[in-house]
Amino acid sequence: MPRAKRGFKARQRRNKVFKLAKGYRGGRSRLFRSAQEAVDRALNYAYQHRRLKKRDFRALWIQRLNAAVRAYGLSYSRFIGGLKKAAVSLDRKVLAHMAAEDPKAFAKVVEVAKAAF
Repeated sequence: MPRAKRGFKARQRRNKVFKLAKGYRGGRSRLFRSAQEAVDRALNYAYQHRRLKKRDFRALWIQRLNAAVRAYGLSYSRFIGGLKKAAVSLDRKVLAHMAAEDPKAFAKVVEVAKAAF
């Protein structure tokens, strides 16, 4: 029985890895085993950081809100508590954007939170 070298399928599989490893330095883009390890690790990090990105941005919005609200004599927790009592359903992303881009509207939101608290 002749020896099967799996030419087409093996090359197809390797080329898929090399395509993902394009731009990596040295053997990580040219040697299959190194490229495979690098790509596996990169895909794993990408998966993890897609989830971490959500946490990081939420933390950033909270920091920005805390800094913006301090100018009005409130803490972040009192501000959010006041908004909850006033039934204002703006999320932290929108509030942080508003604090940076539209201070007048943000001041009104702060007054609503203060009044409710």
